[in-house]
Amino acid sequence: MKYQIIGSTMPAVEILFEQSGESMYTQSGGMAWMTEGIDMSTNARGGLMKGIGRMFAGESLFVATYRAQQPGTMIAFASTVAGNILPVDVGATGGLICQKDAFLCAQESVNLNVTFTKKLSAGLFGGEGFILEELSGSGMAFLEIDGDKVVKTLQPGEVLKVDTGNVVAFEKTVQYEIETVKGLGNIVFGGEGLFLTKLTGPGKVVLQTQNIAEFAGRLSRYIPTSSSK
Repeated sequence: MKYQIIGSTMPAVEILFEQSGESMYTQSGGMAWMTEGIDMSTNARGGLMKGIGRMFAGESLFVATYRAQQPGTMIAFASTVAGNILPVDVGATGGLICQKDAFLCAQESVNLNVTFTKKLSAGLFGGEGFILEELSGSGMAFLEIDGDKVVKTLQPGEVLKVDTGNVVAFEKTVQYEIETVKGLGNIVFGGEGLFLTKLTGPGKVVLQTQNIAEFAGRLSRYIPTSSSK
């Protein structure tokens, strides 16, 4: 297969199947357009329990698999918000840990599983922290990035503290935990929430400049609410 990323504000990735039998899978509703000659099948990839695990991670229970019935067919998967699409060679990276909603699509040789942080407190209080997604296997996967992409390479022991919603993915060599913002005044008046994501190297970290949860919160201020008469 070949691919190209098109568009800038709301990008999409177009996949060209060069051989019959090549395939891509995505969460339900991820496909944008396709040519004739592609067969679609929907199932709980990996079984019902893995499907339920994906639901906990914010994804759909079922995934849709698109398989080329003839060479030269094309399919596109589009981002859901303004930002970027990141191509990842999963085998070359040794796998990635991703935040929920980052996964867009992948070849069937790529495994998408739910993973958990080591500390239960991260999940109970850290928002995105408890349930993450793990990409493993080999082949190409594509991730959604809200806003612009920022890549940091952490040295051994180097620490980066990030607002949780701005983390897209990181290599498995990176340690991940949630820490509490220190100081009562910072908690009450800082406007940054109670927790930060602490990432410790070595390894690469992919960040996004837009926190979609905060963006949605700001928009909600301008949505009129119905008043009782």
